Amino acid sequence: MQINITGHHIDVTDALRTYVTEKLGKLSRHFDHVTNVHVILTVEKQAQKAEATVHCSGTDLFAQHNTEDMYASIDGLVDKLDRQIVKHKEKITDHNRKSGGVKSMPSTAEA
Repeated sequence: MQINITGHHIDVTDALRTYVTEKLGKLSRHFDHVTNVHVILTVEKQAQKAEATVHCSGTDLFAQHNTEDMYASIDGLVDKLDRQIVKHKEKITDHNRKSGGVKSMPSTAEA
């Protein structure tokens, strides 16, 4: 999984970079087909905003979260993305798949 981290009006420190990488690594435990993540960290007056676009299995998922603390924003962002990935995985999973066993046919002979 490739992770790109960009900062607007904020310097992306090594601590922030490792925190984001560690948290986003948890997304792959639900779905292995996450290929690219682009994270934008923004500071606007008192608001600390984290937003991300995740590319997985042909679709893009987007989430953003605002708080007064950047680490809390990252946590909220990862929670939102986690829910979206689980929902996306449920949508693409074929729930009507046959079990592979031979189904016994009911008898047509009447007694």
